[in-house]
Amino acid sequence: MFLLVVAAVFLIAYLVCRRRDPRMLRNGVFLTTAVVFGVLGGLVVAADWSLPAVVALGLLALALPISVVVFGVALVANGVTMLRKEGRSLGNQLSLLAGVAVLVLPVVAVVLVVRFGVVGVTVAALLALVSAYASAAFVSFALYSVVYGRMRHGVAPTAVVVHGAGLRADGTVTPLLRGRLDRGVQAWRAEVARGNRPLLVPSGGQGSDEVRAEATAMREYLLDQGVPAEDVLAEDRSTTTRENIERSVELLRDAGRTGPLLLVTSDYHVLRTASLARRLGADAQVVGSRTARYYVPSAFLREFVALLVEHRWVSVVALGPFVALAAAIAVGELTGLAH
Repeated sequence: MFLLVVAAVFLIAYLVCRRRDPRMLRNGVFLTTAVVFGVLGGLVVAADWSLPAVVALGLLALALPISVVVFGVALVANGVTMLRKEGRSLGNQLSLLAGVAVLVLPVVAVVLVVRFGVVGVTVAALLALVSAYASAAFVSFALYSVVYGRMRHGVAPTAVVVHGAGLRADGTVTPLLRGRLDRGVQAWRAEVARGNRPLLVPSGGQGSDEVRAEATAMREYLLDQGVPAEDVLAEDRSTTTRENIERSVELLRDAGRTGPLLLVTSDYHVLRTASLARRLGADAQVVGSRTARYYVPSAFLREFVALLVEHRWVSVVALGPFVALAAAIAVGELTGLAH
């Protein structure tokens, strides 16, 4: 029962915090913790410790290392697909690198324990802790990204802002950007049908490898989809997600449009965009467009790494004491061996 009580506490915390602001990253931590403790509590309550129950729990325990191997192999396979279809940039290699790490780290930990005594055990334990922290954080991020992306936000936006995502060499929109624009048009038309008439703001400047500003190409696409020119206000100076938000807000304020915004990006980018909007103080919620399946693992990993960098002090505070303790144990053991 204790596990179920803990699950209930975290579920209540999730519901309260989500109601206060669905963009908070801690919502994902609360939700994931509630699910994990709820599942464990349910298994404990259901088990009567008969032979079948013990066998079932044993199979569940065995499934963990098997799932690690399957997950690692799947990431490596996805990484190969990304390199073949999207090129060899570091971002496209993330799923491959993560898959190799998932498969190699357990082997490294075993070697450390067998070959290096107390120091090896200490380092292996630290590796396990860091891996567990990263895994839990990633699961929380991925789970809540999916949940947030499917929420009905119920806002009546003064503008629907579509974030840019690069252009083709000829200056036309890519399939990824077209997906965002189509989602933006869908949201805009839904608002018009409700009696609200927000502006559509294509947001994106000109990159060093682009022949024109993304917003210009996006505006052309929107007009081709039947959106009236007077309902489109292009923002053509931003080059990052932060600037997409800040400069769109400034442009709308100069146009006399204040009030809540609906930001449109790709589904994998929804939660980080929402978190950034919250930190910038923007009254905005976010919806996402679908992404090709093969692209999703690397995209989520890239977003997760970006979030870790943006919130690096959280990781430092969480892991710092354990790193310091492991270092002290290792130094003490090596000093003792030296004498």
